[in-house]
Amino acid sequence: MSPHLRRTLVVVGHGMVAHRFVQAAIERGLTETHDVVVVGEEPRPAYDRVALTSWFEVGTDALSLLPEGEYDDPRVRLLLGTEVVGFDPETRTVLLGDGQVLAYDALVLATGAAPFVPPVPGHDLPGCFVYRTVEDLEAIRAAAATARTGAVIGGGLLGLEAANALRGLGLETHVVELAPRLMAVQVDDAGAATLARHVEALGLSVHTGALTERVLGDTHVTGLALRDRDPVEADLVVFSAGIRPRDQVARAAGLEVAERGGVLVDAQCRTSDPHVFAIGECAAPGGRMYGLVAPGYAMAEVVVDALLGGAGTFEGADLSTKLKLLGVDVASFGDAFATTDGALELVFADAVAGVYKKLVVSDDGTRLLGGILVGDASAYGVLRPMVASGLPLPANPEELILPVGRGGVDVALPPEAQVCSCNDVTKQAITDAVADGGTCDSASCVTACTRAGATCGSCKPVVKKVVEEYFESVGRTVDRSLCEHFPLTRQELFDVVAVHGYTSFDEIVAAHGTGRGCDICKPVIASVLASLVGGHVLDGPTRVLQDTNDAYLANLQRNGSYSVVPRIPGGEITPDKLIVIGEVARDFGLYTKITGGQRIDLFGARLEELPAIWRRLVDAGFESGHAYGKALRTVKSCVGSTWCRYGVQDSVQLAIDLELRYRGLRSPHKLKGGVSGCARECAEGRSKDFGVIATEKGWNLYVGGNGGATPAHARLLAGDLDTETLVRHLDRFLMYYVRTADRLQRTAPWVDSLDGGLDRVRAVVVDDALGLGTELEAAMARHVASYADEWRATLDDPEKLRRFVSFVNAPGTPDPHISFRDERDQRVPSASDGPVLLADSIPVGPPR
Repeated sequence: MSPHLRRTLVVVGHGMVAHRFVQAAIERGLTETHDVVVVGEEPRPAYDRVALTSWFEVGTDALSLLPEGEYDDPRVRLLLGTEVVGFDPETRTVLLGDGQVLAYDALVLATGAAPFVPPVPGHDLPGCFVYRTVEDLEAIRAAAATARTGAVIGGGLLGLEAANALRGLGLETHVVELAPRLMAVQVDDAGAATLARHVEALGLSVHTGALTERVLGDTHVTGLALRDRDPVEADLVVFSAGIRPRDQVARAAGLEVAERGGVLVDAQCRTSDPHVFAIGECAAPGGRMYGLVAPGYAMAEVVVDALLGGAGTFEGADLSTKLKLLGVDVASFGDAFATTDGALELVFADAVAGVYKKLVVSDDGTRLLGGILVGDASAYGVLRPMVASGLPLPANPEELILPVGRGGVDVALPPEAQVCSCNDVTKQAITDAVADGGTCDSASCVTACTRAGATCGSCKPVVKKVVEEYFESVGRTVDRSLCEHFPLTRQELFDVVAVHGYTSFDEIVAAHGTGRGCDICKPVIASVLASLVGGHVLDGPTRVLQDTNDAYLANLQRNGSYSVVPRIPGGEITPDKLIVIGEVARDFGLYTKITGGQRIDLFGARLEELPAIWRRLVDAGFESGHAYGKALRTVKSCVGSTWCRYGVQDSVQLAIDLELRYRGLRSPHKLKGGVSGCARECAEGRSKDFGVIATEKGWNLYVGGNGGATPAHARLLAGDLDTETLVRHLDRFLMYYVRTADRLQRTAPWVDSLDGGLDRVRAVVVDDALGLGTELEAAMARHVASYADEWRATLDDPEKLRRFVSFVNAPGTPDPHISFRDERDQRVPSASDGPVLLADSIPVGPPR
């Protein structure tokens, strides 16, 4: 087309949907015929509003969808910090706030939505905020610096995100919701009750069925007045009570709007003016507004198609949702509320574990219609495509939601199944991308090329599974990348850190990864650095890489309290130390229990009590038992030849020696050991990652066992070993495992995953087939020499001790939401509903 025949396309707004529209326009060739002018009201380019809460951790730049600040196509011009005052359909011009006038041939409205603030008295007091933009979050953070309590009005998706932000800022937080349950649009009563228990266990107060009548305060917010409820104290209030379409410029221009707001558009997203389109939250296809990003993306593609002369239409959208709220997985998909005639419900609920799962199936039990998952949404990636594709249910559909070990079926998705609902990517599109002639050779490349998993990320596990299954079916190498940020396995990552001598996450991601990391790669790198570099897990930048439990050197319990587990090597303890444990438990009101690993667990410690408790224990000679870490837990023993008439070796001494040798060893998963003094095997060593059983000639060494959901017996690695050889073999075995196992892989599946299995382990460990024996032993020797008790080091460091407070801005204030009751003369968490268990199978529909 000649330059004088080029057309001008103006886009009003530069949020996520507008950005997607411009991307599609460039990729599909629309800029070959159109000059595109994008007018954004905010001072920065489009950013990931779905991940807005992460701004508090990563900052503005990390959220940007256009970090360069401009598009790489010179035919696209971006005007930021610019308001659109209005537009004239007659003259096809747009008036900007600075007086500039833009002429257009086609206009796309992508103005999004604005937070709804209920017109209650006091809603405009200082201290009231909304939760929509980076500027909103900056203002909230500034206000939180001088606040003690905060309240969020709204218990939906964004309301819980806002509540999490206030909690992270150190505020005592209340969630006030008018509906009778949290997330009323996505989950049912039972699912919401499970979610509420999770939320309250984190210290937040939940007020459902509560009508806010007034924001209290004269010159500044002091609280909320609720109808028929006690007032809620609050120094800061965030309104998150829904959104409303920003359709003002369309109304002023005379375009038709929907009864409840939003610009009315047809199936091609064209408004009542044929030259004007509307997409995203400001649009109302068929009179309905869609408040999710995925429908907006679909609309963007439809409009680009229409401008190219195509016939694509918007036929509605999948409103399925999966996200993590306050650390809790929540998912809702399909007909979640069983509105279909004759629909049946299958429910699995375990209130103790905090898990609720519901499947909605057709009246004949053959099709999945929808579902709700709270606490464990791992099955979402398979279940949601089953709804979209109409894939037949297995014979026992309850197995789709039963816990690991009680159920589980492998569902093969058909090619037409929609894997990514955000970007409308099917299984066929994924396999096409990696098939012969395709451009991709990994799941991460598929995400980049097809956008499957690029928006909310919930389908990434399924994308990876589809790619791996396809590669296996055609004999291609399967990509085993750790995550989207590192194209390396855990073993490869371990090796590059060892070779290059990296000492920080930033160095590693800069050299071998991309992005800012995630909850998969950060703990893995923390573990690798602990193995290779050593040092305290709470030192410097390593602290932010840790899992929740490692971050506070204690296991978080269901009611927000923590457990204290001192090390008792080999299960041997003196009366004086027993008395100390009893006194500590008595003085701090802790629940005590003797565990299967032959030590004593103390439960119910508040976060701010942990240093005082551990000071008493450390002064008495105890040290951390590492119950919170992926590390050695215990080496269990029988009394051996010292006391038992059947014992042939001193199992207690060996267990103590091994536990003290391997204490603090960070590994891909937890490690447990056992030493039995005779073949009667009272220490149950063959159910451990390593088990040692005495013989008349010495010791038999067994490896690769574990209990849990998938139990496995350890198998004989070598027999009749003297103690020195036993320790040498065990040093090699453990360091070989630390070096080569996958993330969260126990020793049993690790052994099986090796080419040659146990024979391979024996060749490396016993026969030294790779010549690594000396190197592996030296690595273990370094670990032994550098060991230091983490709790003793923490108590000696005032900077580390500052972490142990419930409220950052009120260090001496305990969390008031942690509560207990008495049971069997001990203090236990306050009661909740008991578990509701499924039978082994549930008949659905007619007999089959």
